[in-house]
Amino acid sequence: MPLRYTLRQLEYFTAVGECGSIAAASEKVNVSSPSISAAVAQLEEEFGLALFVRKHAQGLSLTTAGQRLMEQSQKVLREAELLTSMAGDISGNVQGPLSVGCLLTFAQFILPKVRHSFQALYPDVRMRQEELNQAEIFSRIRRAELDIALSYDLDIPADLEFIPLVDLPPYVLAPADHALAARDEVSVEDLRDHPMVLLDLPLSSEYFLSFFSERGLKPKIAERSRDMGVVRSLVANGFGYSILNIRPLSDRSPDGGDLAFIPLKGEVRPMRMGLVMARGAGGTSTVKAFVSHCQDMINGDSVPGMQRHGQA
Repeated sequence: MPLRYTLRQLEYFTAVGECGSIAAASEKVNVSSPSISAAVAQLEEEFGLALFVRKHAQGLSLTTAGQRLMEQSQKVLREAELLTSMAGDISGNVQGPLSVGCLLTFAQFILPKVRHSFQALYPDVRMRQEELNQAEIFSRIRRAELDIALSYDLDIPADLEFIPLVDLPPYVLAPADHALAARDEVSVEDLRDHPMVLLDLPLSSEYFLSFFSERGLKPKIAERSRDMGVVRSLVANGFGYSILNIRPLSDRSPDGGDLAFIPLKGEVRPMRMGLVMARGAGGTSTVKAFVSHCQDMINGDSVPGMQRHGQA
């Protein structure tokens, strides 16, 4: 009996199941809501099952049957992607899907330009990106939901592989009129009596706080934020200094405030930006091409969207 459903319908169905609503799924897969609704309705008719419980105020919830079918659909879609990758490897072509994650801290500065130039070189690659924290990156790679991710070398598990690209030394971010702003460099000891705005992301915050704990000091944390743009604006408006490794091209905060960037002296470990993937996952032509492209674009001479330390 011929199949009367398509991989595309399964993709739309799993997107709704994962997102919990037609609207969110539409945004995720960049397809109109009516097209997704039609795909789900066609699958329900084909299978003779209700896949979702429709709740007016709370979106859609998978039925028991829908949950089981979604789990199998995800496996089918992964196998279909594997077939495409295998065909590319056999032919030597760089093609097919590529799911790339990126750490929230620098995704807005680096990934769009890297992605644009990569897809210009390899138009047969269908690239999807996600912005995540470090723990989410590890989890998605292990579940084969990401092929590769741009991140830092923070607590990389033994079952994952890290390919280093560039070292990013820490610096102090301060309001332009801060008492320390005119200095050529500052030490952790210089900071202990000043309020701090902490970039509070998993693993990243531990890294910044380790500068103090290793010296038997404790910072005066006045504010915390998980968003680097918010951190920059809080600093520019006088709520405290911060310590970061990413220096965007603009020396202003998102709300237009003037900022000072001061090198942090002493024994402070730089962050190492690189690529994370499952061990043994770098053998496909598409992943190899992406690794090579990142090595060309992200290095000691250039980091897209960022000023290198020591430059104005």
